[in-house]
Amino acid sequence: MQKSINGATFRKMILNGAKLLDANKAHVNELNVFPVPDGDTGTNMSMTMLSASREVSGCSTNNMPELCDAVAKGALRGARGNSGVILSQILKGMTSVLAQSNELTAKVFVKAFAAGTEVAYKAVTKPKEGTILTVIRAISEGAEKAAKKNVELKDFFTAVIEAGEAMLKQTPEMLPVLKKAGVVDAGGRGLLILLQGFLNVLLGQEEEFNIEFDDSYKASSEDNPYSEQAHFNYDDLAEIEYAYCTEFFIVNIYKKTTEADIDLFREKLMNIGDCVLVIGDLSMVKVHVHSNAPGQVLTYALELGELDHLKIENMLQQNRALKQQQQEDLKPFGLVSVCAGDGLTAIFKDLLVDNIIEGGQTMNPSADDIAKACDAVAAKDVFVFPNNKNIVLAANQAKALSKRNIHVIPTSNIPQGLSAVLAFNPEDTVEGNLKNMNDALGGVKSGSVTYAVRNTQIGNFDLKEGDIIGMDAKDIVAKGDSVNDVTEQLIDKMMDDDVSCISLYFGNDVSEADANAIAADITKKYRSCDVDVHFGGQPLYYFIVSLE
Repeated sequence: MQKSINGATFRKMILNGAKLLDANKAHVNELNVFPVPDGDTGTNMSMTMLSASREVSGCSTNNMPELCDAVAKGALRGARGNSGVILSQILKGMTSVLAQSNELTAKVFVKAFAAGTEVAYKAVTKPKEGTILTVIRAISEGAEKAAKKNVELKDFFTAVIEAGEAMLKQTPEMLPVLKKAGVVDAGGRGLLILLQGFLNVLLGQEEEFNIEFDDSYKASSEDNPYSEQAHFNYDDLAEIEYAYCTEFFIVNIYKKTTEADIDLFREKLMNIGDCVLVIGDLSMVKVHVHSNAPGQVLTYALELGELDHLKIENMLQQNRALKQQQQEDLKPFGLVSVCAGDGLTAIFKDLLVDNIIEGGQTMNPSADDIAKACDAVAAKDVFVFPNNKNIVLAANQAKALSKRNIHVIPTSNIPQGLSAVLAFNPEDTVEGNLKNMNDALGGVKSGSVTYAVRNTQIGNFDLKEGDIIGMDAKDIVAKGDSVNDVTEQLIDKMMDDDVSCISLYFGNDVSEADANAIAADITKKYRSCDVDVHFGGQPLYYFIVSLE
């Protein structure tokens, strides 16, 4: 009976979970509530896990603290979209517990799932039930019940997944938008696929990647025992930084030294540092390691032979010098914007945005992507415009990864991003700019025109694959067979007496002539409004519409 696993098996579980999620990401994408071609929950969660698996693959030890550190850091750096960010926080909480044990039992996993739930809820300002958060909470509660029976780990994980599946079936009852769309929560499904990948390792089914899903929705009359909010307190674990880079050769190796001694030496270094390199044979060994105890490294090495070409560098001092130089060259403010399309990129650059991150509807940039884009701007304070509600969380997570002071303006679409950028004043203070740019978000209405990628029922609309649909900031409000007709319907729905300017940003699939023709019709209809047409070049969306 297998009632515990070690680091080697945990490594396999992480890698296999990432593979299984990647193999089934298309199904998770199909569960996105709105039937638009940018449904990417599965892609975001897969990219997050693939980043974690790369870190794990590069980890040269099966010691749990190092493996868990690799999982947490890799997931955070690769986190994309809301679903990816929340998944990274679940893993962060879990690994903070798992890192404390070299033998993982059901009871250890119970504590890990509880910590993952706490950290994930804490990451979301206003948690909503019926999402991946609800599923991980049900998993945590199911784990606690399963562990009381002293079962094998494979039976424990089976019970945990069953608890998650039961809650996933209830998510449409908690979120009306899921119920209307006839789907379960996509993030919850992605999480359960990941756990199935873990279980497959315990079952000896690592090559099994085909899963039959039962994600049909049936209304349930059972009461939901879960509250709308949950509040937790937790302490973040400090990340370990290794200050000294130590390099040398071991020469004139003692006759008593064996190959096994060299292997043991390598293992000792892995326990006290990272970036470990120990290569060679009984004639000479080259050593490289980053650690906080170079003296201990040398002591271990002297047990094998003599030291030659010794070099120890203080990497903290090097970093201080670089940071000081960078600080001297920094300007007060910088701007970073996310968008997709050559036209939109050009517009933001014309407005003096320092750096553009390619992304948006079709591919959400990770927290690490955003942090790197901010780091590339030579400014002390950097304002970030996500321009997509599914990127705001990742942008906030980037604060922990960047050396800049990042300030996220929660723009949920391109029109809001442009309005916020126009409100920026380089002569104002950080606080003044934050107020002005956030105030600007309320002065613009936004909409978009795209097409349905599946048959579904949304609100009062019976949608067929290929239908042209128009959406305001919250709902689908128009549909039809013509881009022109739907665009005009959308503007009609969004129009009010306060609107004086209508801007149309046309995408790759719309010609300039067609865009101008639509603009001419709108000008005739709303003679009191200025109508502007701009090439956006965005994929998948025929038009992005702004009313101010």
